[in-house]
Amino acid sequence: MAIIETKNLTYTYPGASKPSIDDVSIKVEKGEFVLITGPSGCGKTTLCRCFNGLVPHFYQGEIKGEITVAGINTLDHHTYEMAKHVGLVFQNPENQLFALSIEKDVAFGLENMGTAREVMRKKVDLALNQTGIYDIKERSPHEISGGQQQRVAIAAVIAMSPEIIVLDEPTSFLDPLSAEKIFDVIYRLNKEQGITVILVEHRLDLTAKYTDHLIVMDRGTVRLEGDPREILSSEETKLMGVGIPKATLLYQMLKKEGLKLGDKTPLSSEELADEIMEVLSSK
Repeated sequence: MAIIETKNLTYTYPGASKPSIDDVSIKVEKGEFVLITGPSGCGKTTLCRCFNGLVPHFYQGEIKGEITVAGINTLDHHTYEMAKHVGLVFQNPENQLFALSIEKDVAFGLENMGTAREVMRKKVDLALNQTGIYDIKERSPHEISGGQQQRVAIAAVIAMSPEIIVLDEPTSFLDPLSAEKIFDVIYRLNKEQGITVILVEHRLDLTAKYTDHLIVMDRGTVRLEGDPREILSSEETKLMGVGIPKATLLYQMLKKEGLKLGDKTPLSSEELADEIMEVLSSK
């Protein structure tokens, strides 16, 4: 059974003349690393808000269709109930950080749930270690770098032990090196703990290599969904203006020029380099 499933999901914000998402039907299996991409304003963020009940319980508006997350109908369950199953990391980490210390920020959600102090201590320490910020846990979250702040926001979410983490362009304020470190943390959580990851991101050069399920949205609808290597190789994806990874584009150019590369479309420069080295070593 899919951990997230929507059927003909359509949502219109209050006062809007047209839906932000329109007739969206998707399935996400437990443990998948899903990447949602598409042009600005295509409905990515709105769809993510549906996963934890912010839509329609906080934003209200008109919603049609069906959505179940972790076996729960989110239309009938409020955001505080969904928080036990879905963790949401926002674009700007400062919106989620407010305590006097990193440790207290990470513990905040557990305190709200009435978690026993001994259990809370173990969960907070584990989350701090997993995100690589244990050594700075006593510092104020407003005295650290943007990359470290985003790690705090992720730690606060994973301390709650959610089945699903939703990240809405979590590195848009970071340089590529800091962003890659964040994506490595997320990828490890996915692979080592089996947490289902939904990542909204337009920088596919950095993220395509992590994903096993790609969703491309445009004008509120899902235009393409499935294997990232197939989708990022298609002409339709290029025409939509999706930022195809440079390694994928170079691979396609080299094949057109007659270089006998393998059939596996590379999603990163490392994968492309491996393919080229294989060709060179076989000569």
